[in-house]
Amino acid sequence: MMDVIPESIQHAVYVHAQPPDVYAAFTTAQGLDGWFTSGAEVDPRPGGSIRFRWKDWGPLNVTAEDGGPVLEATPSRRFVFQWRPDTIRYFTTVELQFKPAQGGTQVSLREYGYQNTPTGLRSMLNCATGWGAALTLLKFYVEHGRHD
Repeated sequence: MMDVIPESIQHAVYVHAQPPDVYAAFTTAQGLDGWFTSGAEVDPRPGGSIRFRWKDWGPLNVTAEDGGPVLEATPSRRFVFQWRPDTIRYFTTVELQFKPAQGGTQVSLREYGYQNTPTGLRSMLNCATGWGAALTLLKFYVEHGRHD
């Protein structure tokens, strides 16, 4: 078994909306497709699954698919899932916390479990920047109802 990179990706963003609205934007197919994906599927319960699909997404016109099991789902508070952003050989874990803050919600994200390989490091760096952009898109979508 490969060594795992001990560091994790961490981001946080404040969204001027209540936790149930922010949580739904991440834990429903309609919510995800509103700001991040095209054709997502989500069964937001422990033992369920999440499937991200992108078609001609972003300035690089990415077409891809990824997903995995949902490990935890506490409505409006916590959502944890796994996916395979590096290779199909292993999952990383993504933890999202939704906390009330100053009339809105603080969303905190942590992702960990990347293998200490050249492709694992490259994937971790790509996802570190990607999650920062994604949380900005989430904020804009929930606060303004659009992502463009």
